Amino acid sequence: MADEHDRAADRSKRAAVRDTYDRIASHFASTREYAWPEVESFVHTHGDRTDRDASSPRREPTVGLDLGCGNCRHAEVLAAETDLESIVGVDASRGLLETGRERAREREFDVALLQADAAELPLATDAVDLAVYVATLHHLPTRLARRASLDELARVLRPDGRALVSAWSTAHNRFDETEGFDTTVEWTLPGGETVDRFYHIYDPDEFEADLETSALKICEWELSSGNCYATVAGSVDSV
Repeated sequence: MADEHDRAADRSKRAAVRDTYDRIASHFASTREYAWPEVESFVHTHGDRTDRDASSPRREPTVGLDLGCGNCRHAEVLAAETDLESIVGVDASRGLLETGRERAREREFDVALLQADAAELPLATDAVDLAVYVATLHHLPTRLARRASLDELARVLRPDGRALVSAWSTAHNRFDETEGFDTTVEWTLPGGETVDRFYHIYDPDEFEADLETSALKICEWELSSGNCYATVAGSVDSV
């Protein structure tokens, strides 16, 4: 178990990542127009899970989650392609949440936006039917935070819920390394200023190991376009 010093260092590093995305939010969001095809495929396959317990008059509302939502391009897919009764978008960056709010207003879809850390979700246990957690896990700057975020996803997912989790991988052709490593990737703002963004580049075995040691249940996983993807289910132990 991490001691208080480790937890304090972890929180400080996560705050630095949040500040980075607040700084580049508007420009970053402007380059993220379209949903990933892997997300669209996942939602198409699992979006019909919203009919669970439809005969019960006490059925709880069905909820979709875009974790690390950014400008809500994937929350828009959840809103458009499913019968989920509510969509929640969570991001650590207030600046990115503002871009998501603007997109939802312009494109007329409903999403409830929350500023929160992926490792500490302000959501009830077993509240979520369908979740998308893509291109975010690898921005959490410590293994402590990454593993905590996977356990949090397991906690908020209903046992019969499904989530798509992705992370950048050493399988991408830009990397020569075969084991997971930490790095920074520059973001160039208009005018030429560069800002370093933290990444943990997973090796595929490490990605699978972190999922297996979490409270999530792996349904399937694959490599696609240099990313690791896993479809996971919620934990029955969270009930």
